Amino acid sequence: MLSSFFEDGAQAIRTNYYPPCAEASKVLGASPHSDATGLTLLLQVNEVEGLQIKKDEKWVPVKPIPGALIVNIGDIIEIMSNGEYKSIEHRVVVNQEKERLSLAAFHSPKAGTEIGPLADLVRINKAQYKTMSLEEFLRLRLGRKVQGKHMLNQMKL
Repeated sequence: MLSSFFEDGAQAIRTNYYPPCAEASKVLGASPHSDATGLTLLLQVNEVEGLQIKKDEKWVPVKPIPGALIVNIGDIIEIMSNGEYKSIEHRVVVNQEKERLSLAAFHSPKAGTEIGPLADLVRINKAQYKTMSLEEFLRLRLGRKVQGKHMLNQMKL
């Protein structure tokens, strides 16, 4: 079961601060990427728009809802689900007049976990992704420039 891979797993929290920018149309707060984790929980603290997701090759704003958590599926779950669940490519745009604050909680499997399609899923359908250790996956992912879903695409068989 997928949830067992996350018991005793790693968790990290990041605070994101995006100051107002007079030339907001010329910069990004965060470039397009998908998260290298299993799940990301995001709280848009001050309800200022900025998060955008890629849907049908277009950037769609995610309207902040007071007190709501956004759940992003990360690359690890896409790989382990053999593509059944898709990680979401997203970016952050800045606001010309208001600062934006968010809190992101990243959840990853425990150290030593093999990252690859779960055995039960490849009995029915052919594996769509390579298998490697979590440590090797993170070394490859973190050693590269964040660029859309480029790393995930390199994991495909």
